[in-house]
Amino acid sequence: MSYVFAPPSVPSVPVVGQSARFPVRHIYCVGRNYEDHAKEMGFTGREPPFFFMKPADAIVVVPAGETGQMHYPSLTKNLHHEIELVVAIGTGGKNIVAADAHKHIFGYAVGLDMTRRDLQNEAKKVGRPWCIGKAFDESAPIGPITPVAQAGDVENAAIWLSVNGQERQRSTVAKLIWNIAETIEHLSAAWELQPGDLIYSGTPEGVGAVVAGDTLVGGVAGIGELSIKIL
Repeated sequence: MSYVFAPPSVPSVPVVGQSARFPVRHIYCVGRNYEDHAKEMGFTGREPPFFFMKPADAIVVVPAGETGQMHYPSLTKNLHHEIELVVAIGTGGKNIVAADAHKHIFGYAVGLDMTRRDLQNEAKKVGRPWCIGKAFDESAPIGPITPVAQAGDVENAAIWLSVNGQERQRSTVAKLIWNIAETIEHLSAAWELQPGDLIYSGTPEGVGAVVAGDTLVGGVAGIGELSIKIL
């Protein structure tokens, strides 16, 4: 098969303990999935889950033990950090029930859902899509994927983020409004999940602005840390 130009390479993420990489297909994100974060954004708590997407090539892969780099994006004056547990799907399916969700998970990673908050808020006010606030270049930094067997008790893991050494976010995955299995159930009712899909599962309270020169370090217990500097 020939193409009118060379197709782009497949975005991929390294896997802990393996030479083979995880090819990324889709990035699904869960909105307002921690109660205290929902409240700080002006909502009450356990609303039905909702989702948005980022392009696969929005990832910024940060190898273990290194500090990655992302550029402060254009058009915004209010770039926010959102630390998240990322779920990597290894086996696809549609209408997956929560009790079977674990069978579809390949592993977990630490990710950041970077957000042009001012542009997102402007879109909300007039009922427009959030894409310009959420789905921009380099908006999805991610660390290596830890396979399920090596991940430990993810459901109760601590999650945190600091900026320039000052803690901003701290919670546990147990405080997800919709836990991992429930999220997969809801998501797979709307889309048929496929191997290579990533699910950014939501962020706890404490989101805030960052500027060029800031260094962000976040982590999930048992999964590792993610460090990135804003250029």
